[in-house]
Amino acid sequence: MKLSKIYHKALKKENLTIEEALFLYEQAPLPKLLFVGDELRKITKKKSQNVGWIIDRNVNLSNVCIAGCKFCNFHRKISDSDTYITQIEEYRPKIKELFELGGEQLLLQGGLHPKLKLDFYTNLFSSLKKEFPQIKLHALGPAEIHHLARMEKITYEETLIRLMKSGLDSLPGAGAEILSDRVRKIVSPGKCTSQQWLSVMKQAHILDIPTSATMMFGFIETNRERIEHIISIRDLQAQKPDYSKGFITFVPWVYQSEDTVLKKLYPDIKPTSTTEYLRIIAISRIILNNIENIQASWLTVGKEAGQMSLYAGANDFGSIMIEENVVSSAGANHQFDEAGIKKAIIEAGFIPKQRNQKYEFI
Repeated sequence: MKLSKIYHKALKKENLTIEEALFLYEQAPLPKLLFVGDELRKITKKKSQNVGWIIDRNVNLSNVCIAGCKFCNFHRKISDSDTYITQIEEYRPKIKELFELGGEQLLLQGGLHPKLKLDFYTNLFSSLKKEFPQIKLHALGPAEIHHLARMEKITYEETLIRLMKSGLDSLPGAGAEILSDRVRKIVSPGKCTSQQWLSVMKQAHILDIPTSATMMFGFIETNRERIEHIISIRDLQAQKPDYSKGFITFVPWVYQSEDTVLKKLYPDIKPTSTTEYLRIIAISRIILNNIENIQASWLTVGKEAGQMSLYAGANDFGSIMIEENVVSSAGANHQFDEAGIKKAIIEAGFIPKQRNQKYEFI
């Protein structure tokens, strides 16, 4: 297998096989891999130097979750004394602050609550939309959709339709971690399988719900499992109907280990280096020839690595994240306000452009 042939194939935006992609990821010199990723960004974005960013807010519906994820410090058992369910009156000041800061997207996630059924979410979404019609609800995720469908004994389609009718605007790619059942059985035993995650997203695409895809990496997965994950996303995107946006973006982010159960079980896990992160950004752009946007995860890797990723294939800097509780509870402590995120993009040699949840510049 020759790297030169794979470079040529990638630059023509042809699908790489698992073996080709893995060989490229592991064997290509870093400068060459980043060059190919950057060239494909230029081709995909028509040489634009614009880098998107968004103002949004994360609100956790609850901290109760039965997924048992060993990398999550945020979740609580339903019997714990410090559990909560966010009440409607608590949303009002949070949403008003979001609007005052120029944002309109609300990311709502809460894990797999054993007692909150579908009506809880549809009633909440309807109430929020009635009081704040302009709010965009980027809510739940495939693991939660699977959980709700199973509790209600209905299909993914019916679950998503009921949520759409009540106000769901788009579906985050949460709960993907690594789409390998070997990995999932160890780190998130209570979540849906890889195929179930993909099946929820396939149904969302049929219903023309905009979605994002994610990958948490840097823990117990193999390089091949990383590549298989990214190719699974590419192959599902290829199946979407022509009228559907499908996956609008891909967001690879680095496992945060501080005080996690997973860190105690696997103490030899080493922090992901900036070099490894940049290789993932580049190979993501190279493999995902049918997804327009690759987002930098500055929250987990910091400002400088985020800036460098813009020369590896990334074209989006994500959100200022007015509120984030889950990843930060495991050690991610990087922060940006509006001025900071724009400055970081400009310092990197690009043009900051505020966008909406559909990656349309405002």
